[in-house]
Amino acid sequence: MSRIGIKPITLPAGVEVKVDSNNVVTVKGPKGELQEQVSKLLNVEINDGVVKVTRDDDSAEKRAQHGLARTLINNMVIGVTEGYSKKLLLVGVGYKAEKKGKKLVMNLGYSHPVEMEDPEGIETEVPDATTVVVKGISKEQVGNYSANIRAWRRPEPYKGKGIKYDGEVIRRKEGKTGAN
Repeated sequence: MSRIGIKPITLPAGVEVKVDSNNVVTVKGPKGELQEQVSKLLNVEINDGVVKVTRDDDSAEKRAQHGLARTLINNMVIGVTEGYSKKLLLVGVGYKAEKKGKKLVMNLGYSHPVEMEDPEGIETEVPDATTVVVKGISKEQVGNYSANIRAWRRPEPYKGKGIKYDGEVIRRKEGKTGAN
């Protein structure tokens, strides 16, 4: 039995969950609305503010989908109540970021500034010149946009320069030694 899939999801106050005939789960909450297509092999039941994901038998395909479906629904519930955020740090001489309207403008050592338009449902904040905070209600979108920002300058192992997640540990290498 799936250890994650069998756990019930308790809905907080103000959150509404609906499941249509095609197994599309819609979650509405104070921060917005999210939808996700759940595998038709699974059953999603809503009773007295508790969502349960069940399966008919223990076939390999149903077992594989069980925990995933429960986690996706739980992430949607958390997203519409609290939201998600990721903090990125710009490490390096001259690396800085600023916000211009809906655009994130970063100087990353290239001959030109890097401009990125905030996608629908995602908001970026720049509390200081070397910190970018990506916020949204969809965990997947926040993670993808953060990864796209980080891809412009991944941290390098010698000096640690680049864009890194807050709390990320960069494995450092030793540089060259002088010839004796």
